[in-house]
Amino acid sequence: MTDVVLLLTALAAVACGLAAGAFLAFSAFVLPALDALDDEGLAAMRSVNSHAVRPPFMVALFGPAVACLGLAVWSVASWGAAGSGWVLAGAVAYVLGAVGVTVTRNVPLNDRMAALPASGGSGEWHELAGSWLRWNHVRLLLTAAGAALLTAGAVVMS
Repeated sequence: MTDVVLLLTALAAVACGLAAGAFLAFSAFVLPALDALDDEGLAAMRSVNSHAVRPPFMVALFGPAVACLGLAVWSVASWGAAGSGWVLAGAVAYVLGAVGVTVTRNVPLNDRMAALPASGGSGEWHELAGSWLRWNHVRLLLTAAGAALLTAGAVVMS
């Protein structure tokens, strides 16, 4: 069982790191580039949002969350086992960051962006883009922390 948990932890750490990379891309250059545009930036962000709600991104976002939930259960049930604290912390960080922030912050902002007029809403677009970017930074930090903590847990387990 320990080998299975170690493998799942390592795979979850990699998956969380990949999700953090996607969030990094948005924080570092995608959203700043879109925010530099007016109506075109809003249209592009709407297109991104419509393409995000498809299996590849949903699997990349929620797959690690499912693994993290399973690892969190293992951590609590095996409290005191090598790496269990690290694994629990990593799982919680990822789920709170990737799922919690996405559902409670970024999706509502996406919905507000969708309701803006196609042209002439650039002032509100820039305001929403700024809020979206700040919350994406939070997602990035929490998912990267999740990856790092899960990696630490895997190292301690091995």
